[in-house]
Amino acid sequence: MNSTYIDEEGLRRNFERIMSLDPEKSDNAGRVERILEYAHQHFGESGRSNGTPSVLDVGSGLCVFLCRMKAAGWACTALDPDPRAVAHAERTVGVKAVCGDFLKLDQIGKFDLVAFNKVLEHIKDPMAMLTKAIKHLSSRGFVYVEVPDGDVAVTKGQDREEFFIDHWHIFSDASLALLATRAGFVVRELQRLCEPSGKYTLRAFLVPA
Repeated sequence: MNSTYIDEEGLRRNFERIMSLDPEKSDNAGRVERILEYAHQHFGESGRSNGTPSVLDVGSGLCVFLCRMKAAGWACTALDPDPRAVAHAERTVGVKAVCGDFLKLDQIGKFDLVAFNKVLEHIKDPMAMLTKAIKHLSSRGFVYVEVPDGDVAVTKGQDREEFFIDHWHIFSDASLALLATRAGFVVRELQRLCEPSGKYTLRAFLVPA
């Protein structure tokens, strides 16, 4: 956080820069569009039966994801271990925010969607993160995961950001599917894509087994 954004003002500037991108050049716009499409299919024509759909974004960072989800009518909760990111989510984006370690927090409720956007590669034990997500899902909830696609990225060179030093893990489509299965999920959809930013990414939609 210190080296990338410096302070809360740095967070705000980067948030505004990304939010101002043309949707066709925005990784986040494509992410939200696909999640909303999947949610519509998953919940059916009537949507959730008991009100506004809810999302917990684990490792919310700049909170650009929740900003668009909020605009789409979702009740949004940001979770981040850095208090500056939490303050940014509350003040700039206007969403509920929780500061802490997801693995150590219990009283955060249940959600229709738990999202891990480029998070699991930074965690020593990603299976523990996924397993814990099950207890925070509503009865019809699902999990969305994005991780770097190591299989494709390595063909383009080893100095790419998919292999940054703060990544404990690099995934293939097979290893991501295996991780999800071992954590207690069924993989409903798994895609690989090259995002507008040039990042090679795997994204998956998971439901409890």
